[in-house]
Amino acid sequence: MALSGSPASAHGIESSITRLEALSSQLMLQSQFSNGEPTSDAIVRLVSPDGKAQELGRTDAKGQLSFALPKQATGEWELQVDGGPGHRDYLEMPVKSGQAQLDQISEHRRPSHPWAWLSAVGATAMLLGLQRIRRPR
Repeated sequence: MALSGSPASAHGIESSITRLEALSSQLMLQSQFSNGEPTSDAIVRLVSPDGKAQELGRTDAKGQLSFALPKQATGEWELQVDGGPGHRDYLEMPVKSGQAQLDQISEHRRPSHPWAWLSAVGATAMLLGLQRIRRPR
């Protein structure tokens, strides 16, 4: 597959998880940008229900990474795919007795900081103020 010359930074990330074999505990993460280009070399983290993060590795050139959950894992786990600034995906993964409940995985976007909108408003106001100062009368 030929890669396009456009930078991947203009696209969001879409990820999915499948089980490698019916009786296996190994899972396969597949991650790609919204244009279909694989999310290669993305850092993948597994976050336990108590908030402890464990780095699982990096996706390969096809945007894939295989991994296993801790044997007795239970609760709401999160899988984070970090493809660089502005390119992250978060999958909520219910787990029972070390087995991911693949039919219940949901994708969510982390909300930006609650006050992030304030900085955008401030920057806009500042630019408008500068523009007003520069106008000849």
